Amino acid sequence: IVLSPLIQDLIGYDLSFTGSSYLLLILSSAVYFYGGWPFLKGFIKEARGKKPGMMTLVAVAITVSYLYSSIVVFGLPGRFFFWELATLIVVMLLGHWVEMRSVMSASRALEELAKLLPKKAHVIRDGGVADIPVSELKKDEIVLIKPGEKVPADGELIKGETSINESMVTGESMPVSKSEGDEVIGGSVNNEGSIRVRITRTGSESYVSQVIELVKEAQKSKSRAQGLADTAAFYLTIIAISVGVITFVTWLQFNDFVFSLERGVTVIVIACPHALGLAVPLVIAVSTSISAKNGLLIRNRVAFEQARRVDVVVFDKTGTLTKGEFGVTDVVSTSRLGEDKVLSLTASLEANSNHPIAKGVVKKAENKGLRLFKVKDFKIIPGKGVKGVINNKSYKAVGNNYLKEKNIQFNKSLGRGKTITYLLREDKVVGAIALADKLRDESKEAVKVLREQGIKCVMLTGDNEEVAEWVAGELGLDEYFANVLPDEKSEIIKDLQSGGPVVAMVGDGVNDAPALTQSNIGIAIGAGTDVAVESADIVLVKNNPLDVVSVIKLSEATSSKMKQNLLWAAGYNVIALPLAAGVLYNWNVLLSPAAGAFLMSLSTVIVAINARFIKASS
Repeated sequence: IVLSPLIQDLIGYDLSFTGSSYLLLILSSAVYFYGGWPFLKGFIKEARGKKPGMMTLVAVAITVSYLYSSIVVFGLPGRFFFWELATLIVVMLLGHWVEMRSVMSASRALEELAKLLPKKAHVIRDGGVADIPVSELKKDEIVLIKPGEKVPADGELIKGETSINESMVTGESMPVSKSEGDEVIGGSVNNEGSIRVRITRTGSESYVSQVIELVKEAQKSKSRAQGLADTAAFYLTIIAISVGVITFVTWLQFNDFVFSLERGVTVIVIACPHALGLAVPLVIAVSTSISAKNGLLIRNRVAFEQARRVDVVVFDKTGTLTKGEFGVTDVVSTSRLGEDKVLSLTASLEANSNHPIAKGVVKKAENKGLRLFKVKDFKIIPGKGVKGVINNKSYKAVGNNYLKEKNIQFNKSLGRGKTITYLLREDKVVGAIALADKLRDESKEAVKVLREQGIKCVMLTGDNEEVAEWVAGELGLDEYFANVLPDEKSEIIKDLQSGGPVVAMVGDGVNDAPALTQSNIGIAIGAGTDVAVESADIVLVKNNPLDVVSVIKLSEATSSKMKQNLLWAAGYNVIALPLAAGVLYNWNVLLSPAAGAFLMSLSTVIVAINARFIKASS
């Protein structure tokens, strides 16, 4: 730059000496080959892939400047472009550095997640405690975790009680109370007493590893907006080279070769689709990092982008809108068995099931100290209940669906809003157990917020009409479907989709798999550490219906930032290209190649900074 004749004339000094032009060529060659290498290498890659883009434009601009200036050094009449070459490369590298910093910053959440796990674990072996690297932990080993220490891997608490800080892992702000039998997540912090944990997942199976993998996949996956941006960038490259050549040829008719070449190079530089190529990826990187930190894991970007256009949200009832913690409120005997015997027989059947209702019945029987009977030929009746043989008699513990199917009457009322399990002996009702499930505190707020946004809220449940009506009334739902079997849920989703509404299904990801797959956006809620729910597009770690609202808001914020970036990147070129071509030359408005490079890099920086502001808008 110091040796450049343009700078010398501008500032008013003279550093010319014998061989100064050759020294300028040597220094410029170093800048071209070393500083320009990332762009030359990028050009080769784009050429091999037959997808010209930003690297092609920069490579063409700096190569034309370098070759022309080199020929001038060896005698061709004209002026040097070495100053423009150096500033162009420096400004482009600066823009590239800012871009890479933004990308790395947006993806840093992955590194932070990886750092959550401690380096050492206290393993209980041979009656003593040994400190070993976490990487050597094996499944089923018992570890001791002291107050203030991090949980080394996913596991089950087998001794002690404590509260766990899961904020860095799931986004849950309040400490979570844990007792024996509860699950703990690797990377969370033990707040209080010393506990012992049996390791259940290590390595790639752990929650943290699964989240890191999901975020990586989400950041790599292409959105619809990205496809549009890539296509636009491709065509802009072709247009830029074409307009650059046309500008050069046109100015050649009215001005000298140097001026015409300068105009052509400026057009090519200023039209670089760098900002256009970054407009979407940077927003994706930021939004996926934000979502992962808050326990909202995106598996399908296209579905996530659709979330902002949701018309209907369908909730499964048990465990989603309600806590899924059923407590027995009434036991009725319609035979000579007596209430305790009805409870004991029903609990014996339900002991082999993992359903929340079954757990509630078994817990009640255990609390009362009732003896459970041995069950033979146990079988699950899908969507209806269970059956088995006790003391050579056939018993069934079933719900309302079974009675309805078999046209079995039971007229005794056990109260509104309760779920009934009927005990049948040889297909005759001999008793009934009523259970109540508590509504989640967040459910009412979630439904209220969604309805205020004009989104219809619907509930699906296998419970009877009475229970469904009560829950729908309490939460203010628009519509509900009762007595729905698991295989019928997807058909209801299909009916709701008829006419074009965008439907989101919120369920547990297991029993609701067909419905999640059928919906436009499948949301698995309350996944806990099992984040690999194949049927879901979005996985919510916490069992909080308000997170559905968060997903929609983040989708809206992400889409808004993408549009802002694309509009800026495209609008910038509409204004900058004519200026670079020299349409305002008669009014003394002319952009040099260096100014073009500065404006192009500035547009890239603006796009990068704007993408970061998604944090504030979310």
